[in-house]
Amino acid sequence: MSHAATVDQQHPHAEHHHEEHSYTGIPNKKVMMWAFLASDCMFFGTLISTYIIYHGKSLAGPYPAEVLNIPVTTASSFVLLMSSLLMALSVAAINRQDITKFRLWIFLTGVFGAIFLGFQSYEFTEFVSRGVTLQNNLFGSTFYTMTGTHGLHVAIGVFWLFSWFIYSFFGNMKDKATDIEVAGLYWHFVDIVWIVIFTVIYLVEFVGVTS
Repeated sequence: MSHAATVDQQHPHAEHHHEEHSYTGIPNKKVMMWAFLASDCMFFGTLISTYIIYHGKSLAGPYPAEVLNIPVTTASSFVLLMSSLLMALSVAAINRQDITKFRLWIFLTGVFGAIFLGFQSYEFTEFVSRGVTLQNNLFGSTFYTMTGTHGLHVAIGVFWLFSWFIYSFFGNMKDKATDIEVAGLYWHFVDIVWIVIFTVIYLVEFVGVTS
């Protein structure tokens, strides 16, 4: 009788986990996420390019300089960027199998993402109250489409992170490091996209006003 069979008899309930890898040696889950992010990158590239093309071509107000609140958006951007640090700490904790720290960091990452969404909701409410809608001018149409799509991505990420936080209390996290790393890739991508959006919408406008 083989050694493996002996072990199986001694531990009939033992689970055998095998991480599937692609021919590159990278786990398939990561390859799939990279493929998704590549396609999503092209999608956001289209949205951002559309905003740039139509920037300054609105024939009716309100115009960007009249409604953009740079200090508020800078604060929300800082919160989202700090969430990337917390996500990195979450990944490090799960790789060490430090479940207590993992729960702390993954929960805080989700909270910071939710705070960012709160800032965005406040901004949208302010814009609508000042007459910026999807229909009234090109700025409103391109702005809401781009930032709203990003906000949806953040909301999906927040739900995903809180799901892992809850799962950690009831499920086995022993072999979930790759899954958390995949979630981390998604979250970092969302943050990077926001840096580009913040630059294109807010910083460019701020420089244009002050120059």
